Amino acid sequence: MKKLLLLILSPLAHLTNGFDAWVRLWSHARFRAALGGRLDPSVVVLGTPELHGTKNITMGSNLYLYRELYLETQDRGRIEIGDNVVLSRGVHIVSFNAVVLEAGVMVGEYTSIRDANHRLVQGPSVRDTGHVAKPIHIRQGAWIGRGVAILPGVTIGEGSVVGANAVVTRDVPAGDVVAGVPARSIRAQSPQ
Repeated sequence: MKKLLLLILSPLAHLTNGFDAWVRLWSHARFRAALGGRLDPSVVVLGTPELHGTKNITMGSNLYLYRELYLETQDRGRIEIGDNVVLSRGVHIVSFNAVVLEAGVMVGEYTSIRDANHRLVQGPSVRDTGHVAKPIHIRQGAWIGRGVAILPGVTIGEGSVVGANAVVTRDVPAGDVVAGVPARSIRAQSPQ
């Protein structure tokens, strides 16, 4: 039975292989429209990102955007994505202040980059306490691993690497390699 079904379905599957190109084109058109026409034709959009808030987002050229992206800007928040950036599946970027990813940054699947935290005050629920926001800056060529959380006020230096599932609570120097919760340098120290 399986052989027969495969025999019947294989030609159909071959015909639908070209469908992916149409999905990318449609996703690009929808994303471009949502950004008010500000999306370079060189950007590859595998699935239309989910957008929320003010949509104060600027995108560079030659980007590769996977499916299930979540981009949100609130208040005066802005998201700036430089040229040649890769945002893998399920990346969440939320800005109440500023999130800047410079050229050549690669962000692994399901990473969360959020420049604001709820205020922790007595009284109403946390949801109603407002936010404290500090900008996040990820410098050129940094590589952010899968499942990383980058917290407010952090600068990740040029060419640095953040290991999978790390929680980045403080600045990462250029060229450093960090991992863990909270993230800390794991680059081998040279003998003195």
